[in-house]
Amino acid sequence: MKRGKKAEEAATDGENETSSASAKKTKKAKEPEAPILYEDPPDKMTSKDGRITNVKITSWNVDGLRAWVKKNGLDWVREENPDVLCLQETKCAEKSLPADITSMPEYPHKYWAASDEKEGYSGVAMLCKTEPIKVTYGIGKEEHDKEGRVITAEFPNFYLVTAYVPNSGRGLVRLDYRKTWDVDFRAYLSELDMQKPLVLCGDLNVAHQEIDLKNPKGNKKNAGFTPEEREGLSQLLESGFTDSFRELYPEQANAYTFWTYMMNSRGKNVGWRLDYFLLSSSLLPGLCDSKIRNKALGSDHCPITLHIAV
Repeated sequence: MKRGKKAEEAATDGENETSSASAKKTKKAKEPEAPILYEDPPDKMTSKDGRITNVKITSWNVDGLRAWVKKNGLDWVREENPDVLCLQETKCAEKSLPADITSMPEYPHKYWAASDEKEGYSGVAMLCKTEPIKVTYGIGKEEHDKEGRVITAEFPNFYLVTAYVPNSGRGLVRLDYRKTWDVDFRAYLSELDMQKPLVLCGDLNVAHQEIDLKNPKGNKKNAGFTPEEREGLSQLLESGFTDSFRELYPEQANAYTFWTYMMNSRGKNVGWRLDYFLLSSSLLPGLCDSKIRNKALGSDHCPITLHIAV
C-alpha cells in the first residue's frame, strides 16, 4: 500500500499534539518510549475440533517481485515451505518474471496476473505444489480485471482467492472506484461461496478497526482507514466470512503487516494490518492458526501464513 506524504506523516505520528509544547517547558526532553513489538507466537497445528492442519498457505505483498527476489525473498519462502504461495503487487509482466521464481521446482504449478495497461503496476501470483482443479483470473468485470488483481484456484474442498484490492489513493482520488470494487468483489465471493467454501488472502488495503493500526485518530481521512473502506470490509464479513486472525486473537494490538518505509516506521512498529486471511464460515472449525511473520524482510509488507484443516 502506498501513501502520500501527509498520510505517511500522520501514520508515523505516534506522539500527542502537546508533546512539543511540554518538551519546551522541561529542560531535558524525555527519552522516546521503546516501541511495542508484536511477537508471533508458536504455530498452532491443531484446530478447535481436534484436526491436524493439512493445508498451509502463505500470502505476501512483495512490493515489486523483481526487487523482492533480489532481496532473497525466495530463501524465506523455502524455509516457510507453504503448500500454496500467494503474492500481491508483483508489478511485473509475465515476460519479465525472474528465472529464480519461474524455475522453482518446489512449485510446479504457477499462475500470474498482471495489469493489461500499465507495466509495473498491481499484479498477483499463485504458486502451488499441487495442481488446482481449475484456475481463473479476475472477477468477471472488465473495469476491474484489466488491472490484474485476482486469481482464484479451485481445490477439492475449497476455493482459494488471492487479491490485491485497489488503493483509494493519495487524496482519496480512487475512493469512489474502490467502493464500486468492494460491492462487485463481495458479490463475486458470495457467488463462489454458494458453490464451495473459500479462503480469501491478500492485501485488502484497509485496516478494519482501530486496533489494526498504530495511529487511528490521525488516519480517518486517509486511504486505508476511511469509514467507507472499513464499512466495505464490515459488509464482506457480514456476508458470511471471518477474519481468521481476529477470530483467534481478538484483543491482540500492535500486530501489523505494513509499515511505510519513511521515518523508521518498521523499527518503531508504527504500522497497519492490511493483509488478511478471510474464511467462509464452514471452514472455521478447521482453523488452526493465522500467523503474522513480521520478522521476514524484503518488502514494506510482511508475509502472513494460514494453517487449516480441510
